[in-house]
Amino acid sequence: MRMVSTVEAGYLHIVASDFDARPMSYVEQGQRSGYEPELARLVCQKLGLEPIWHNTRMEEFYTSMQTGRYDVVWFNQAITPERQQWVDFTRPYGLFDESVLVKAESPVQSVADLVGLRVGGLADSTNLALAATFPGVTVVPYPGSDKVLPEMLEALRKGEIDALIDDELVLVVAAEEDSSLRMAFDVPTRVPFGIGVQKGNTELHSAIESALNTLIADGTVAKLWESWIPWKPFPFAEEIKQPVLTDTNLS
Repeated sequence: MRMVSTVEAGYLHIVASDFDARPMSYVEQGQRSGYEPELARLVCQKLGLEPIWHNTRMEEFYTSMQTGRYDVVWFNQAITPERQQWVDFTRPYGLFDESVLVKAESPVQSVADLVGLRVGGLADSTNLALAATFPGVTVVPYPGSDKVLPEMLEALRKGEIDALIDDELVLVVAAEEDSSLRMAFDVPTRVPFGIGVQKGNTELHSAIESALNTLIADGTVAKLWESWIPWKPFPFAEEIKQPVLTDTNLS
């Protein structure tokens, strides 16, 4: 196998966060788990690389990518025109919706019910940008430390904000773990998440893209999705290639 060009031979240096974003990514007892890290390990296995994650403040993800010390940013990253100016995104490995979380006793059931209310969300995120389009809403940004989700949830419990917007995957878990909170409504945005590759490294971009396509086509990514995100249909099921039946494998 020919070695793919990375900033350090044999390794894939990944800009990420220790932010607990279950089921997408989390760190427990020093071990990084979730849909994204498991997929990263599979991709790296295909490429003969060892993944190395670097805990980075989220507002520094893209400036960090300009230092030449990292190969990719891979952590809950929606593909947006603004971010595409900093990195070259691969094809998406997931399509995700957004949701609004409220206290259990809140009457909020829809966007219309948020008029005049404060909606918190991760600063500079696509979630908060979406909330800013809701009529009559005051958005409250929270800086992207690795403790930001617990901080936002605590602000909601204390009434410092009236609602919290984030990725549906993350809020489903938060609502399941705390009966004082509930999901108010989903916004079916189907936002594509991709891997941001250092601009100019076309060889690495092509290699990751090829590995992703192979893992999707042979059903590996669908199985991984079912393991971590079982309540949502795998969005690329039509790309899975069925095995060709022959007399040998029919017998």
